[in-house]
Amino acid sequence: MSISVKQVGPVATVTLQRPEKRNALTLVMLRDLGSALESIAEDDSIRVVVLEGAGKSFCVGADVTEFVGHDANSARRVWIAVGHRVTAQLAAMPQPTVARIQGHAIGGGLELALACDFRVAEEDAVLGLPEVGIGTLPGWGGTARLAAAVGPVRAKEMVLLSQTVSASDAHQTGLITVATGADDLDEALERLVERLADQPAVAVQLAKKVMSAATAASYQLETFEALAGALSVSTEDLHEGVAAFRDKRTPKFKGR
Repeated sequence: MSISVKQVGPVATVTLQRPEKRNALTLVMLRDLGSALESIAEDDSIRVVVLEGAGKSFCVGADVTEFVGHDANSARRVWIAVGHRVTAQLAAMPQPTVARIQGHAIGGGLELALACDFRVAEEDAVLGLPEVGIGTLPGWGGTARLAAAVGPVRAKEMVLLSQTVSASDAHQTGLITVATGADDLDEALERLVERLADQPAVAVQLAKKVMSAATAASYQLETFEALAGALSVSTEDLHEGVAAFRDKRTPKFKGR
């Protein structure tokens, strides 16, 4: 089982279940996550949704071995399209959503977290969209959502320089809602979730819908991300970047 769902009272917790790979995302996981979110969205008994990762990390993003196996056409039609659909689905959930972040939220993992309404993280957790560093780019709406969260200048710094940040620093920019010590993470999460669950559900969901509509235009980058991501798959630089990542060495990019 790649995804598990547990409901306690009005709170549903969705868990990415691939801890041995730090919850690196495969197409199967993305599709299972989409199915879980669809069921939760239709359940009126659920008022708050928590997204978490099993083990030591929230999610380190796409499984690069699976991603690099696509050609430009299948990357555009399948890999990027499924990722867009699931992150958009997460962002459009009627219930407020909270990402619980420990360890790493990298690449597609941070894109999932950005699609949530709130992010509660261990202060030492590492966040970033480092795809440019291996020769590709964020492909699941992360460019727009990061810019909306921290501003375009800071977002460009993180994306173009493949820069990671601690959750403690990210809290200062608004990327993280609550940053806390590892021992206090669950308590901080519970406080936020209880406050959300105690709010009038209809008013919360309507307010979320209105606020999402106000910022929706900035997220209409799916076409551009699909084309750019598909183009990157065919470059020599991406294959060199992935090989260097596997070999734990500095890549030697040639610009083609």
